Amino acid sequence: MPRKPRVWFPGATYHITSRGNRRSSIFNDSQDYLMYLSLLEQTRSNCPFHLHAYCLMTNHLHLLLETINTPTKRIIQRTHSLYASYFNKRYDTSGHLFQGRYYADMIKDVSHFLTVSKYIHLNPVDAKMVPQPEDYRWSSYAGYMSSRKDPHIKTDKVLSYFFQSPIQNYRQYVEGSDPKSRSVL
Repeated sequence: MPRKPRVWFPGATYHITSRGNRRSSIFNDSQDYLMYLSLLEQTRSNCPFHLHAYCLMTNHLHLLLETINTPTKRIIQRTHSLYASYFNKRYDTSGHLFQGRYYADMIKDVSHFLTVSKYIHLNPVDAKMVPQPEDYRWSSYAGYMSSRKDPHIKTDKVLSYFFQSPIQNYRQYVEGSDPKSRSVL
């Protein structure tokens, strides 16, 4: 039975996740994380998009990605193909790095958009990798919280929903949440 085609239109926003094949690691050290981000930027130069949030975990990744004129299929296929080639060459392996087709959940409204952003930023905390989301190096959260901006993300859309003190209010939204209410999947 053929797969259903993904719904796409210019400006569509998605929560994209992808996992390592057999839940294996897709990032082993800082060089791997940096290479993925570099390849994502390389893809963006050919297929423009807006990245609102990301979290690169050891064996999976999360992206909150807004398309412009290119479907996610081309964006993710290009990035993951380049990254898999890099990874296989670096570690002298072959075959699939990513498990099956990436998951793309279309964002339906502002509430969904903000919930996904929070979920992505809390992922390393919920996995008990760090005590605070700001402590995880391979997430966009620190780019929201510090004066040192993350060049990979656009923070203006997320922060536009938080008035008066957007950064402090976004921090309260993310870090002040009940752990039981964090799931979006």
